[in-house]
Amino acid sequence: MCPVCDNSGRRSFLSYSVAGIAASGLIGWTAAPGRAAIPVSADQALANLIEGNARFVSAPQLCEANMTGRRADVAKGQSPWATILTCSDSRVPPELIFGGVGLGELFVARNAGNMADTATMGTIEYAAEHLGVPLIVVLGHQNCGAVLAACEVVEKHTKLPGSIGPMVDAIVPAAISVHGKPGDFIDNTVRESAKRTAAKIASQSKIVEELMHHGKVKVVYGRYDLASGVVDFLSEQRG
Repeated sequence: MCPVCDNSGRRSFLSYSVAGIAASGLIGWTAAPGRAAIPVSADQALANLIEGNARFVSAPQLCEANMTGRRADVAKGQSPWATILTCSDSRVPPELIFGGVGLGELFVARNAGNMADTATMGTIEYAAEHLGVPLIVVLGHQNCGAVLAACEVVEKHTKLPGSIGPMVDAIVPAAISVHGKPGDFIDNTVRESAKRTAAKIASQSKIVEELMHHGKVKVVYGRYDLASGVVDFLSEQRG
């Protein structure tokens, strides 16, 4: 059962979040103009995602939440605590794989291959600077079609039609860097591409870089396993 519907679980979740806020010294923190107050710290947000994914893996039942009441609440404003950049793949819905989080909790950007193009970078910056979201997650996944296409470009010099080619071109450098290394070529590329995208967000966005420098934002990356449902957080980018 998801924490939105399980009152006891919800109470535990809220207590956990409040404890995290107190431990991180964020109670009483005043947001800069244009930024919302941070609901939880980056470390607490990451812990919430890890706990939610464990719940999804062990007991992935879905239930009917009080969407009407929650929808009315978030219509007045939002305070998401994590930004998730992941693939558009229909098998990778962040709100489900992180334990059935409710409306207004995750700020999600999705595109094939989970790449940080201009629009996506702006989306991430908006969440970090304007909404005060403390955690940015770049999430690759097993058997990603966009990554597979990039690997075929490297190995077979495949020509892709339309706008698919330029889209996949952004993944090709990651594929080249791991080509010929031990392990599965495609999965190695999934991991390397997520790592590079996280590094790009942390280093090429002046907004994110500045917030990281002041300890207000953390960027992490990981891999989602389609078969097991497990999210492995691989590492983080440090300010």
